[in-house]
This record gives sequence, structure tokens and C-alpha cells, in this order.
Amino acid sequence: MKIAVTGANGFIGRHVLARLRHRGLETVAVVRDVVAASGLTAGQFVQLDIHQAGPGAYDLLGRPDALIHLAWGGLPNYTSLHHFDEELPSQYRFLRSLVADGLPALVVAGTCFEYGLQSGCLSEEMATFPANPYGFAKDALRRQLLFLQEKHPFRLAWGRLFYLYGSGQGGNSLLPQLEQAVARGERSFNMSGGEQLRDYLPVETVAEYLIALALAEADVGVVNICSGTPVSVRRLVEDWLSSRGWSIDLNLGYYPYPGYEPMAFWGNAEKLKKVVV
Repeated sequence: MKIAVTGANGFIGRHVLARLRHRGLETVAVVRDVVAASGLTAGQFVQLDIHQAGPGAYDLLGRPDALIHLAWGGLPNYTSLHHFDEELPSQYRFLRSLVADGLPALVVAGTCFEYGLQSGCLSEEMATFPANPYGFAKDALRRQLLFLQEKHPFRLAWGRLFYLYGSGQGGNSLLPQLEQAVARGERSFNMSGGEQLRDYLPVETVAEYLIALALAEADVGVVNICSGTPVSVRRLVEDWLSSRGWSIDLNLGYYPYPGYEPMAFWGNAEKLKKVVV
């Protein structure tokens, strides 16, 4: 089976590609710059900017059996209008071209921000009320793909990602910032109050779930990629420090809580457990 991965040189993409290779599956790494992706290992590399992709992209990718679509620009600025001004039309145009030319299966990375400011345990059956441009654009793309299925049947798995951590994560994320502060020998680490409840998974686990969706050979629809277990940000940081034997004071309350997400939300993982066996 041949599986293509867009955004293959990104945080999640690198782990997905590594796990695909570990399984012995034929891989196609789709990247904007082959030179920048020199550290990746894949059966085939395709240099392609999806914003500039024209007709024939499916043939260019080697007509894979499935695509794990991770590429998305403009992050981590969730409030930028770029997400629906530029990303949304380009993303849909690219995916529509692939499906129209025969792509049979598509796994797309969605986001928990599609749920908007809803609190508590979030399940796939709930209505979406995105409260920032990024969540709006992702949710709109999902809806466009549902209409596209009526014209060009294909299997769709929409993996709503919650929070991730692991090797290769961007330096502006919480845990890499903590690691950098410890490495610099700083005495304290500035953070929010840390009482917000979130749903975290290691990126290696997320990669395995995305691959399982690609191999499912079923029209899965929306599925939360989550642990199903809420944890406070403060507890996450404290456990991270303890597991590594690090010592640094936490300057709690230095940053305000973000206004684009509720204080407590996590994913319902029941559907995930049924789909990924």
C-alpha cells in the first residue's frame, strides 16, 4: 500500500513518515522544499507547494492509495485571517483535484478548535461553533469535503487533533520553552496559572492513530484524536519536570489565560477506540 503525506517535514509529519517506514509501507513525502527535508527517509519525495498545485497533482504523487493531509500554513497564529483568506481555498482546490483524479482515501488533520468555546467532554456528534479563523477554516474545509463526496465518492477520515507534545515540536510551544529554560539554567519559568484542563497525547501516538485511520478502509468521518483524559497544564508541566529530574520554580499566573479557548475541555475517545483496534 502506498501512502502519501503532505506536511511531511513538519512536527507531526516527520513522526507519521517514520512510523509508516517502520511498518514497511510505501511512502511518498510531499514537501515544499526537498533540500530542507534532507533528514527525512521516504520511498519517494515530491516537491510541491499545494497553493501552487495545478492539474495532475495526483499523478505527480504517484497515485497513492491514501493521503494523510497534514499541511497547513499560518500556524501558530490561530486568529489570522490568512486561514480562510488563503489556506481554505488552496487546501480545498488541491484536495478536490486529487479526489477528482481518483484518490480513494483521505485522512485530514482537523482541530479541537472546531468545537469553539464549548466546555467539558467533547464528542464528535456535537455541533461545531469555531471561535477563531483557524478553527473556522478547518471546519469549513471539512464541510466542503462532505459535499465533494457526493460528486466523487472517496473515504474520508477527519482526525480532530487535541494537544500534542514530543520531539521536534516548535520552540514556541509550552514544553519546548520549559526545556529551553532549564537548559539555560533559569531559576523560574513563567506560565499561566496552569489550572486549565486539556487533553494531551505524545506525537508518536498521534502518528499511529493517523496511520490506523489511513489503513481502516472505511469512511470513518470525524474522529477525535485524543486521550479522553483531562489533565491540568500545571500537572502536565510538573510531571514533565519530575520525569526528567529537572528543578525549576514555576512562576504561575505570569501570563493570562488565552481568550480563544475555554478553561476546561477534553475529547471523548470512545469512537477512536472503536475505529483504531
